[in-house]
Amino acid sequence: MDVVDPTVFRLAIFVLAIFVGYYVVWSVTPALHTPLMAVTNAISSVIIVGALLAAAATASGGGSSAWISKGAGAVASGLAAVNIFGGFLVTQRMLAMYRKKEKAPAKDGGK
Repeated sequence: MDVVDPTVFRLAIFVLAIFVGYYVVWSVTPALHTPLMAVTNAISSVIIVGALLAAAATASGGGSSAWISKGAGAVASGLAAVNIFGGFLVTQRMLAMYRKKEKAPAKDGGK
């Protein structure tokens, strides 16, 4: 029996995760969107910690692998920061939809 190449196996898992994620995200009701955005922001903050660790990492052999990890960490921290900022903007906008609107005063002076 042949063994499946680990790269093909990981790629298959990645593709399945894309399909599952797509169907999960599009089936979320609007009432659950705001709490899910808050969880996504928390996950992105954990990603920033890992990205900063990768950016600060030094490879044992030095050379180009250290620059690759530093560059990947810098790109990951930048993208996660954009994700967190956008998540907070969307969360604020969603919460604004649930606020009661104040009644505007009558223009004719109450006549």
